[in-house]
Amino acid sequence: MKHPLLRFEPLIWLLFGQGIMIGTMLLTGWLLIVGVGIPLGIVPAEALAYERAHMLGSNPIGRIVLLGLIVLPMWKGAHHVRHLFIDFGFRRDELIAPLLYLIATLGSLLGLVAVIRL
Repeated sequence: MKHPLLRFEPLIWLLFGQGIMIGTMLLTGWLLIVGVGIPLGIVPAEALAYERAHMLGSNPIGRIVLLGLIVLPMWKGAHHVRHLFIDFGFRRDELIAPLLYLIATLGSLLGLVAVIRL
């Protein structure tokens, strides 16, 4: 019998791939700014002031970026944890995969609600 998640495999791989891109490009840049740029004085501390962050969250394009920063890494993490279970010999993938992707879906919906409520 085929695994029921095979129907959604292209969508899962799309979200996983975009999560890798977001995690690699945007979150790495954010960590460089917050972890290196501000403490060394390269970037002014006012760059992350509340008013500026709130303006980002109020802008429709900023909301889309924030939603991507929240949602896509969750799918990447769910996919990695699924394959970690497989690598450690957990043979019940029909149980763990739907559970992990359900958690990623619920987290995505909560992230969507949080971004809408900004």
